[in-house]
Amino acid sequence: MEIVNLTMSYGTQTIYKDVSIHIPEKENIGIVGVNGAGKTTLFKLILGQEMPDEGSIKLSNTNRIGWLPQVFEDDIDNIDISVYEYLKSGRPVEILEEKLQKQYESLGNENADIDKIYKKIDSINNKLAYWESDSCETTLLKIVDGIGISIDILDHKVSELSGGQKSKVAFARLLYSKPEILLLDEPTNHMDKDSKSFITNFIKNYHGTVFVISHDEEFLNEVTTKTLFIDKRTKKMRLFDGNYERFLKLENEIEQNIENEAKKQQAEEDKLRAIVNKYSNTSGKRKRLANDREKKLNKLLENKIEVLDKEKHINIKMTMDQELNNMPINIENIYFKYNENGPYVIENLSFSLYKGEKFLILGQNGAGKSTLLKLINNILVPESGNISIGNKVKIGYYAQEFENLDENLQIIENFDKKLSISKVRAVLGKFLFTGDDVYKKISVLSPGERARVALAKLSMTGANLLLLDEPTNHLDPKTQEIIGEVFSTFKGSIIVVSHNLDFVKKIGIERVLQLPTGKIGYYDETQVKYYQSINETN
Repeated sequence: MEIVNLTMSYGTQTIYKDVSIHIPEKENIGIVGVNGAGKTTLFKLILGQEMPDEGSIKLSNTNRIGWLPQVFEDDIDNIDISVYEYLKSGRPVEILEEKLQKQYESLGNENADIDKIYKKIDSINNKLAYWESDSCETTLLKIVDGIGISIDILDHKVSELSGGQKSKVAFARLLYSKPEILLLDEPTNHMDKDSKSFITNFIKNYHGTVFVISHDEEFLNEVTTKTLFIDKRTKKMRLFDGNYERFLKLENEIEQNIENEAKKQQAEEDKLRAIVNKYSNTSGKRKRLANDREKKLNKLLENKIEVLDKEKHINIKMTMDQELNNMPINIENIYFKYNENGPYVIENLSFSLYKGEKFLILGQNGAGKSTLLKLINNILVPESGNISIGNKVKIGYYAQEFENLDENLQIIENFDKKLSISKVRAVLGKFLFTGDDVYKKISVLSPGERARVALAKLSMTGANLLLLDEPTNHLDPKTQEIIGEVFSTFKGSIIVVSHNLDFVKKIGIERVLQLPTGKIGYYDETQVKYYQSINETN
């Protein structure tokens, strides 16, 4: 891959500036940089989903690209074929075999051009050899088993799967499709230890080029052979040999040298300024000295070293407009199903939530966890039963897939129009969106940036009841820690869906609802570990 004079911006926000770099083939490349540096944007440029302002990314004509996004688009929700058929479609083996059969049949035609037909037969056979048609089904089943997909769901329609199941199925199909370039954005999300081990070995032995964006440092260290650093300060890219650990060592040495040089440069600048200020209004030798030092000062300023600011973190505060009722929610015997002839997702469920309680929902993928939050938030309506919300309750909802953000609007346009622009900008600044950042459309943001917008929006609701659906997904470890501390001191009530053990422990869960059984008990760490394991293997 050749990146040539690449310049990319969103509005007045420059992402890359005149970047030229050669990236060798058949390497495993970790892409690193601070939040907003342009890691996901690089993937979109490679895929042709975005166009640069200037320059280009050159790939060979034979490059087939496979992409695993952090957040899947709606098209996978509309796939009505079985999981197994969807997985098999990752390789065009059946289509090629049909074409091959037709070519052989055409040999019997009276006016057949035998040489031309045999050339087509050879071409199809070469493609079938690439796709390993003789062993492809075995390969697929190994991937299904290795990535932790339950055999039980292979006959289900893709559209019937939960979000976590869809992610795994899409990942399995991607690996099976054998692209020459793999773009992986947080590939170890939803993976247990065994699945992660399989993915690690698969990528280490992959006969193509792999680009990986990940917060999982252990995974990066294990699979990457080179590291591409996107420098938000300079808008440039640098390629380092070795894994993430080696990159950190080299980068820290480089930054330390830059800081040392910057200190020397600043001392020289101060010295030159002092002479200029002291003698600029004099005459004779002193005036000439001042002029000479002013020239040196100007030259120094033209080449002044910029020291990289330390990475900033969000500053979130959750305040309530008013106190809660003693029992903000009471749910009685609710039933819900998506299709008239389909199974119940929620069946005969009853429970009450208490003032100030931190309440956890656990269950297998597809058990109805997100569905229950949508029922409470009146996005969905139960078929029967009753959901009573206290008259002092104000709900704040964090949606796992950011459904409450409008992709076609700018960040700042996604906030309540009643709020002043200055207030919204002040809050967005605490979530690391400054200057013209606020005018970016949601559609161009990375999942991590979307998560920060959603959290900023949540913090401005004044809600006293928070419905949180996997709030730590897409966030770096430090941000996860910060929001865990904030939610742990929140005075209102929280209902949360999460299998992040550290986060769940930090916020102080009191009771746990297990779906689909509806069983409620006090918090038990082993339950979280169990469901984390179950969901990562289904």
